[in-house]
Amino acid sequence: MNSNVDETRVPVLIGIGEVLDRPANDLDGLDAFDLMLAALKAAEADAGVSVLDALDWLGVEDEISFPDPAPHERLAERLVAGGGKRPSRLLKTHEASGDGPIKLINDAANLIGRGEISIAAAVGAEALRTAAKRAQAAIAAGQEPPKSSIADVAEANAKPLARKHGLFTPIDVYPLYENAARAAWGQTLAEGQAESGRIGEAFAAVAAANPYAWIRKPVSAEAIATATPDNRMVSFPYTKMMVANSSVNMGAAVIVASLAKARELGVDESRFVYIGAGAAAHEDEDFLLRDSYTHAVSLETTVLSALERNGLGASDIDHVELYSCFPIVPKLARRVLDWPLDKPCSVYGGLTFGGGPIGNCMMHAAARMVGKLREGGYYGLIVANGGYATHSHSMVFSRKPVPAGTFPQDYDVQPLADARRGAAPELLAEYSGPGTIETYTIPFDRHGSPRHATIVGRTPEGARFIARVPETDAATIAFLMAGDTEPVGTAGQVVTGPDGLAIWGSP
Repeated sequence: MNSNVDETRVPVLIGIGEVLDRPANDLDGLDAFDLMLAALKAAEADAGVSVLDALDWLGVEDEISFPDPAPHERLAERLVAGGGKRPSRLLKTHEASGDGPIKLINDAANLIGRGEISIAAAVGAEALRTAAKRAQAAIAAGQEPPKSSIADVAEANAKPLARKHGLFTPIDVYPLYENAARAAWGQTLAEGQAESGRIGEAFAAVAAANPYAWIRKPVSAEAIATATPDNRMVSFPYTKMMVANSSVNMGAAVIVASLAKARELGVDESRFVYIGAGAAAHEDEDFLLRDSYTHAVSLETTVLSALERNGLGASDIDHVELYSCFPIVPKLARRVLDWPLDKPCSVYGGLTFGGGPIGNCMMHAAARMVGKLREGGYYGLIVANGGYATHSHSMVFSRKPVPAGTFPQDYDVQPLADARRGAAPELLAEYSGPGTIETYTIPFDRHGSPRHATIVGRTPEGARFIARVPETDAATIAFLMAGDTEPVGTAGQVVTGPDGLAIWGSP
């Protein structure tokens, strides 16, 4: 590195820690905070030096499994109780969102770049598997369990129109993007499913080689794409093995230090990974107010901006982690990068097989990316996603020193995203009359049967409306799933049903 560089302002990743908790009895599992503490200790061990008694800053990814208004305070208490030191600065993310871990790492890098801190840790964990078992035990004992499920959190945050039409959870929403994008790309249903299967097969292969993955077994693309009793359809066209597996107990942490501090501590320099510039942007929080379901402008913008800010092209990237709560997210990202379908989109195994601990997935990806770069290659790109394709934060990790003055940086590229984005159509709270299908989603019950379908449509004037296809309209639901004719763009008629909901039917 250039001798004129101020090494107190160069952030490097020096330690990584991951924890899986799989007790014989899930009731005996660790809670989220003990998982975080264990991950921090593992990261300290990886760094090979004492750091938990010297942290200037601790950033915590918010969690939902053991609800607490101040998880960063709870973790600090356990850190002190375990012999560590309370960091002078504590921070938690705004919510449990998939972009949070990368934001925390970028925030830590900025504080080092400003000379305000010299050593930091970012950490998170979820113990939804244990939380679910404890909730069951509480109900059996006649007690009220905490609202700590994905559905509980999603329903509490649902917008009124989405709530009216039962669009609460990510599993209700991401198929809107999948079905719209498939049609826009000119793919048949079979071709779209085949792509999802191949992406998933590569995820499974990566997870099988990752000792910290939740599911470690190879699975074929065909098995992933085929609905069976063990791989039921959860929301068309997604099978169980295509979606995030949140029933996990997992924690991960990274230690970030200034280059000067890392050298002062005596950390092995052959294991340093430099933090490159990042980029963040978002869509409207209301997914019904998006300009289109065929792309995600914030994701496109952060990927391209992160590459540009690091002076890289897509061909320079050796390893990627493309967020994978549902197949549409890595599909969208790989098209921005022109990433080959036969090259893995993950270094940790993705949110199905690697494990999907709600907002902390990309902390595991960051840890694995550091490990992967230590093994070989120069550049790794992480593309994080939060909400309903709402928040995106992309960041480069590098084995090569980054240019002097990279940090601090303003990672907000919202103006660029806003300039690229088209206008959202007018959203109608109520509608009856003719329309065409813009996209659709079909939730399934636990027995593998469709519960209904929800149509997002356009009026002849271009306004957007929402309508229901009742479970009793088996013919229309079958048409939406058949695959021999593309439903997107087909015409229909909206009428008001007896319960006040708009009902979709043939013209």
